[in-house]
Amino acid sequence: MLLDIINVTVQSDFILLLEFENGERRVFNMMAYLKQKPWSRLKSGNVFQSAFIENGTVAWPGNIDIDPETLYELSVLVDK
Repeated sequence: MLLDIINVTVQSDFILLLEFENGERRVFNMMAYLKQKPWSRLKSGNVFQSAFIENGTVAWPGNIDIDPETLYELSVLVDK
């Protein structure tokens, strides 16, 4: 099941707070991905902090994004 992300909030230490269209709020740690291309570019300057929603997933300037299924499956549910 593919769920769109409707809101993203950037936290410290490369953490994303995500809100999915089903109302769930989940936390995703990007740290492990920053060793791989294209996400390694997110470490420079304030690029990571410029995350935005595009086509139902999280994206960054420079044509960088991450699969919403990955974000959902590997994130941790935040207590309501």
